[in-house]
Amino acid sequence: MRHSVAVCILAASMALAETIVAQQPPVQPSVRRVITTLDNTGKAIVMADGPVALRPERSRNPVGDLWITDKSPADFSWTTDRAAKPVGLTPPLNGTIFRVVDFPPVTPDMDKLDVNTMMKVVGDHAPKRGLPPKHPMMHRTRSLDYALVMSGEIDMMLDQDTVHLKAGDVVVQQATNHAWINRGKVPARVAFILIDSQEP
Repeated sequence: MRHSVAVCILAASMALAETIVAQQPPVQPSVRRVITTLDNTGKAIVMADGPVALRPERSRNPVGDLWITDKSPADFSWTTDRAAKPVGLTPPLNGTIFRVVDFPPVTPDMDKLDVNTMMKVVGDHAPKRGLPPKHPMMHRTRSLDYALVMSGEIDMMLDQDTVHLKAGDVVVQQATNHAWINRGKVPARVAFILIDSQEP
């Protein structure tokens, strides 16, 4: 009797907990960002330390730009948060973007999109060389991209090959066709450093 009462109480508690969790608004994903600078005496200090929210922008993927430069070599003559500069998918001319993206698992509706979906987002910044895309998420940009898989697993689809990547793996993407496809059950988080480049 005591055992069945305890089981009923446990089951009721679990059901209540699931209801409460379901009623909570979803947690906004974010990345902690620490920015250093030099003070007036030349001493290294922390200028900012806090979360950067990842928000869906051009697609359903939550994205956060952590830092942006608009020339090379970069300088340090700024007074505002460089990540607040509005940019598109690609870095500014001669500039860079430090970006984090969460890729949720794919859904069946993704395959129904126009095959040029992401290429239209890239627009004029796409290199002239390259085959037509074979997947709606496939695109290429005139940039050198360093990618680090921070968590989860994700597939990088190319024109012929697909490479499976896990947390800790890195990619050097040289202005080639690619699509990021998460066939897992949990989001994959990838950090990108995008560097403007010459036409390949």
